[in-house]
Amino acid sequence: MRAVLRLSRSRACFPGRWDLAWVLGATVLTFVLSSAFEVRERLAAILDHAEAWQVDEIPLTLLALALGLAWYAMRRRQEAARLLAQNRELAQKLIALQDSERLALARELHDEFGQHCTAIRIEATYIQRSSSLEQIGEAARRASASAERLQDGVRRLVRRLRPAELDQLGLVAAMQSLCEAWTTRSGVPCVFQARGDLRERGEAVDTTIYRVTQEALANVVRHANATRVQIELAATSQHLSLSVEDDGHGFTVASPKRGFGLLGATERAAALGGSFEAESAPGAGTRIRMCLPVGQPVRAEAA
Repeated sequence: MRAVLRLSRSRACFPGRWDLAWVLGATVLTFVLSSAFEVRERLAAILDHAEAWQVDEIPLTLLALALGLAWYAMRRRQEAARLLAQNRELAQKLIALQDSERLALARELHDEFGQHCTAIRIEATYIQRSSSLEQIGEAARRASASAERLQDGVRRLVRRLRPAELDQLGLVAAMQSLCEAWTTRSGVPCVFQARGDLRERGEAVDTTIYRVTQEALANVVRHANATRVQIELAATSQHLSLSVEDDGHGFTVASPKRGFGLLGATERAAALGGSFEAESAPGAGTRIRMCLPVGQPVRAEAA
């Protein structure tokens, strides 16, 4: 039983060794059989009779095809390895971001919400024990103020989990409001343009567009040092495209150290069957473009 477990572990840890052993074994067996039956000589004699149809060129053609397929398989393996490394990096950053967000939420719930709840309980106890109407009124006003601050905190948390502007204003108005608010905070002019019919595109599509725009604007503030930003949202019957362009410092797109924002935007677009690309160069500004298919409105939630 122990020998079987050891063998299975070896296969699990080194699956390529067994594949290589099969390939080498098949090669040696082919050589032995070819030598025993003189396959090459017999094949040459047969192909000599078909010279008029150039059949004798088939083996060389097949060799070129085999080499081409081997090169193609190697390229696909390299691409798969790159995508796997990118997915691992994204998963690690997502886990770290989730832990950070959960810690921030827990701290806010404990420090702020707990404080307001305790204050309301104290005022309620004070009201129960008070006999003066004036004291009861003062305690009720303090409790009301604590409840109002608690409600504001809840709304703030809800906005962090899902953009409330999308539900209240719709995608176009929410994007315009986001652009204006960002201009007020950063002092950098932000121009928003919308083209096409942008109604009934689905909650997941709207949320993805809004979140990617938020991340793009945040990157402009952190890294670009731009003097203007232009956002364009265009819709056709089949696609919805988002473009965010700035005239900032730019960056090297091919750099292996891509930010979490770019990886996250790529995954958001891929989850909806779309595409995401970034065009930039040092000193030449940055332009990101996301294209999403919206022929069938998607109702699944995109966090």
